[in-house]
Amino acid sequence: MLQAKNGEFMLDGKPFQVLSGAIHYFRTVPEYWEDRLRKLKALGLNTVETYVAWNVHEPKKGEFHFSDLADLEAFIETAQKLDLYVIVRPSPYICAEWEMGGLPAWLLAEGDMVLRSSHPAFLRHIEEYFNVLLPKIEKHLSKHGGPVIAMQIENEYGAYGNDQAYLEFFKGQYEKHGIDTFLFTSDGPVFIEQGSLPDVTTTLNFGSRVEEAFHTLEQYKPGSPKMVAEFWIGWFDHWGGEHHTRDPKDAASVFEDLMKINASLNVYMFHGGTNFGFMNGANHYDEYYPTITSYDYDSLLTESGDITQKYRDVKDVLRKYVDVPEDVENEIPTKSYGSVKLQESVSLFDTLQDISSVKEHLVPLSMEDAGQAYGLILYQTEVNRKGELTLDTEPIRDRAYVYINGKLEKTIYINDQEKTVQLHFPNEVNTLEILVENMGRANYGKHLTDKKGIIRNLWLGEQYWFDWKMHVIELDVLPSDYAGGKEERFPKFYQGTFVASECHDTFVDTEGFIKGNVFINGFNLGRYWNAMGPQRTLYVPGPLLKEKDNTITILELEGTTTEEITLVDQPKLG
Repeated sequence: MLQAKNGEFMLDGKPFQVLSGAIHYFRTVPEYWEDRLRKLKALGLNTVETYVAWNVHEPKKGEFHFSDLADLEAFIETAQKLDLYVIVRPSPYICAEWEMGGLPAWLLAEGDMVLRSSHPAFLRHIEEYFNVLLPKIEKHLSKHGGPVIAMQIENEYGAYGNDQAYLEFFKGQYEKHGIDTFLFTSDGPVFIEQGSLPDVTTTLNFGSRVEEAFHTLEQYKPGSPKMVAEFWIGWFDHWGGEHHTRDPKDAASVFEDLMKINASLNVYMFHGGTNFGFMNGANHYDEYYPTITSYDYDSLLTESGDITQKYRDVKDVLRKYVDVPEDVENEIPTKSYGSVKLQESVSLFDTLQDISSVKEHLVPLSMEDAGQAYGLILYQTEVNRKGELTLDTEPIRDRAYVYINGKLEKTIYINDQEKTVQLHFPNEVNTLEILVENMGRANYGKHLTDKKGIIRNLWLGEQYWFDWKMHVIELDVLPSDYAGGKEERFPKFYQGTFVASECHDTFVDTEGFIKGNVFINGFNLGRYWNAMGPQRTLYVPGPLLKEKDNTITILELEGTTTEEITLVDQPKLG
């Protein structure tokens, strides 16, 4: 069992240096878990760390998923097969640039909910979730011969709140479920006082300034073992920003600073992976910054699992301090499958009866209040006024397309400086439609309670408008019929088929398209936004492919200059 004693870690009574790397099982297809873990071990690390994303495992209240990408136990067992230890950082909150920091969207449908606090309703939901989750982890603890040697209490809580009763609640839950293992909290150095517990080991999260960070820890908790639970080896990207990179020599130099003082560490991220589907989060500070689909993170392995120069430089450092295994080769090839003609297309408006459910209400409902987590929601009402009317756009989250009598009039984005738009209604009675895209809920900070869609009734022409119809479009169902469509307006679905001999990894080059999502054989690869960048391709893991009859579906929201898509063998990022 792992313990902290006299300023160092002990495992089964012997001094132990935790050398860990972060891999999130839900960001990598299960067929590749062993590949990524073998490369982690070949670097010289002895432990893998993973978050647990609540919204992956309980996407709807009371509906639990623990298979495929969500098979936490299979991931732990794969690590044990390779003689790796495991650190688990369970929900409820993980940050991780993941949708709503891992919290399920359905929490926001409860009006009095206070997230990340000892509010009774929030604790009740966690307890009901933990009743399912924690027994799955408990059986893999080291006391049973399993690989799990440590678990975290909450996550970077000092950067959010000061509710000590909330943190104590987790200790009670762990005790209730027999989680008799090493426990810790983690925070940035300036936040450790509010995020720590007196009798639980405090660890740090940082990317540089090692001496300064551990000096802060020593001042707060003298004699604490030196552990950086997140050594930030790179950084994440947002739409409209640059692709972040960190010089490999610089990262390796700080890594060596940690090794010189025999600190324990967890490389964040060893392998970043992909925000498949709608699972990217967002940061919301001065404005809203949605995270891109790729979670490459400039990690030691690329998004598709390739070994980087940074990996090699860090391994050169490790060789000086520990015995490291022989080098491994990149074993997973990529392939270009060329151009795919998208021979079928249909407007989203012609498919609504197949891909959406309908709700009617006196006022617009937010996505959450309509029972929706992700995707798009279409609001419809009648405006029985003629002429120019001013619309207050502040309640719209995050990006919206405004149609009057079937014609696109305005595109609205949460970051628009001007929060009103002028709309012209030509008839005595007009149909107003507003199609809203949730681009990812905030995963950090004060905007964590981040409802989507239209979150309050709209003030249009100096009055509120009542009686709305809403089409909930989660995009868990795609169109089955592309024939007979009458609409020409976007959004549109495009579809084609292709052959993928050998089923190697590939990348969808979205040049010619503007904004939307790509699906391979029904699997949502994620978002693209070529007008913003920095991501220009979407990663397609080979296990998603078949040798024949692969279907590629694109939902293009805004427009396109082409009706074909290209599958290439290298990513375009930056």
